[in-house]
Amino acid sequence: MTLPAGEPGLKSTFIIAPLPTAVIKNCMADASLLATLIVEKYCDHLPVYRQMTRFERAGIKLAHSTLLDWIAKTCTLLQPLYESLKQEILKSSYLMMDETTMKVMDKNKQGTTHRGYFWAAQAPPAKLVYFEYHLGRNQEVPQLILAGYKGYLQSDGYACYDTLSTNKDIKLLGCIAHSRRYFSEAEKNDPKRAAYALEIFGQLYDIERDIKDKTAEERKQARTELSKPIWESFGRWLEDNAGQLGEKSAIYKAFAYTMKRFKRLSVYMDDEMLNIDNNPLESSIRPIALGRRNFLFSGSHDGAQRSAMLYSFMGSCKLHGINPMMWLEDVLKKLSNNPNQPIQNFLPNNWKKTQTIETENQQELAVKLA
Repeated sequence: MTLPAGEPGLKSTFIIAPLPTAVIKNCMADASLLATLIVEKYCDHLPVYRQMTRFERAGIKLAHSTLLDWIAKTCTLLQPLYESLKQEILKSSYLMMDETTMKVMDKNKQGTTHRGYFWAAQAPPAKLVYFEYHLGRNQEVPQLILAGYKGYLQSDGYACYDTLSTNKDIKLLGCIAHSRRYFSEAEKNDPKRAAYALEIFGQLYDIERDIKDKTAEERKQARTELSKPIWESFGRWLEDNAGQLGEKSAIYKAFAYTMKRFKRLSVYMDDEMLNIDNNPLESSIRPIALGRRNFLFSGSHDGAQRSAMLYSFMGSCKLHGINPMMWLEDVLKKLSNNPNQPIQNFLPNNWKKTQTIETENQQELAVKLA
């Protein structure tokens, strides 16, 4: 259409606004759609094929392969941020570590799936969690993930973590919850001894609940004056009773697990920063277990690693109380518009600080203009 010439104030010139910067080159999906795909899958546990059904109800037909390709390309964009997250995790002086399974399609295994593992490391001080996918569960994996790490490492009793004891830069501590679990499972086998042990664990947890909101000095004092004497008395009781147990019994396994790791289980009492157990990390792993019920398996080993990346970001957002949709949409826009920004600024912990500052600046401006 041509505008009429000669009319006052009108010109026959078209002005076309520039297109917004594409998050992914030659891709029609914007940041909000990409964020929706990822958050619905990795936070709400909605498989991609179910998202396709939802789009079709709205009159939008998108191929399954297209949606997977969009997610894969989004992960490529986020890869530097994922690497930055790992570096931030390794800076922490205190980590929790655990692993969980994931079935993965493998072209070399016809008629079955490969049993892979998501390895998790959580930094309580920074409130960040990091997942990394590996084919197996061997002792080289934690050594690889924790290369260069210095500080406390809390884990369950899995033997592969024992190999880290030779590293003078890493101090191992155990998880009281795992020890308590063994005694809980032995209640039918030996009710009396199991009940006594569970009472001891109950006392330790009561102390932790009481000091949860106390100062660091108060927590340290309570653990020294209350928790340590209880644990030392429990150690003597274990030694007095251990020789009376049948070696194949459940109560024997509980004793063996606890006595072998007795010193590591009490390390948390030496530093008020440390947690009594690994439960915070297990809470971060739970979304993966919920996802497994719906996804059943990952389509490839590369896909499993992409999932590890996205679970890392979603889990870290949750630890900081951040809406993952807002975070991811904002980060994708900023990465595509200005890829040279310091990448660490987009990590959930730093992003939250930036958002707070921006909100305060907007409020100050609004007051000045009022």
